[in-house]
Amino acid sequence: MANALHRSSERVKHFYPKDVATNRVIQTRSTNIRGEYVMKFSIGTPKFDVMAIADLGSDLIWVQCQPCKNCYKQIDPIFMPSKSKTYKAASCSSRACKLIKQSNCKKNAISLTCQYKIKYMDESGSSGDVSEETFTFGTKIKNTPTEIKNIVFGCGHDNQGDFHRKITGVVGLGNGPASLTSQLGVEKFSYCLPEKINFPTLLNFGEKAVVSGPGTVSTPLLLSNSDDYYGLNLQGISVAGKRINIFDDDGNAGSVILLDTAPMGKKLCYKSSPSGLRSPPITVHLAGADIVLNKHNTFGLVDDLMCFKFDIDDNISVLGNTLQINFLIGIDKQKKVVSFKPTTCSMLQS
Repeated sequence: MANALHRSSERVKHFYPKDVATNRVIQTRSTNIRGEYVMKFSIGTPKFDVMAIADLGSDLIWVQCQPCKNCYKQIDPIFMPSKSKTYKAASCSSRACKLIKQSNCKKNAISLTCQYKIKYMDESGSSGDVSEETFTFGTKIKNTPTEIKNIVFGCGHDNQGDFHRKITGVVGLGNGPASLTSQLGVEKFSYCLPEKINFPTLLNFGEKAVVSGPGTVSTPLLLSNSDDYYGLNLQGISVAGKRINIFDDDGNAGSVILLDTAPMGKKLCYKSSPSGLRSPPITVHLAGADIVLNKHNTFGLVDDLMCFKFDIDDNISVLGNTLQINFLIGIDKQKKVVSFKPTTCSMLQS
């Protein structure tokens, strides 16, 4: 009877190619490292710890791998696929290869292998083998880890960029099919970006990733089948109570894109200390939601100057990570809603 039940359970899994996390509470730690927000988890068997940038503007997951043709320097050892019992390089005809839109096929002495190559706006990038591996996330439930098998990711042998030495790769959390959220099979995730450096908070996936309660505001989420990022309907900005409406040539509201970092661009700067700067209140008006920003959201210290962080481009605007500091933010792809709740993120203990 036990064997029959086990077979039935395994048979059900056959109809769901992903290791769906619908009824699980999946959590991982998120930490502010030099202005980059990274998440901690493990890959492989035995487990190998990873600290990777959480990127809402892409859907590719990749980590630095041995052998390294060209890798940036990192403090911790570089992942060695040959030492993992669960590592599997993807063939050109595999589901994994087809999932990665940046993939191509490369012929070696034995067979065709699936390769990937990605380049970001800041000229950083990665290339290597499209692969599958077991990912392990920490969770509060009974203090036991959650293992998800066959996560498709890039094993990077050629990587460039100005990355902090604690960072071992990038985790795409965007809207594309290869993102971590899509591969986990979850429609919701939430995060809270602390202002404090090296202070861990939680990044939640699944049913527990709910943002609600006093002060919570929500705005429609604009999703596109061809884009990896998340769009928002930006209607205007108020500075010291004076509103500036933002519209395109057709009279439609512009959109704000959630990314890991906003482009630097030309900045309005003042010669002042962080404590000495007096800045007017700034409110971002989204469809159905007003987001009141604090000084730490709008100004930052750059080369002994306090510089304005908000950029409005002619074509696209970015709600970058600094503008999201100290908000508990929930993204619900099923309901197509983004929720914001003012929160002291450093008080959300993991």
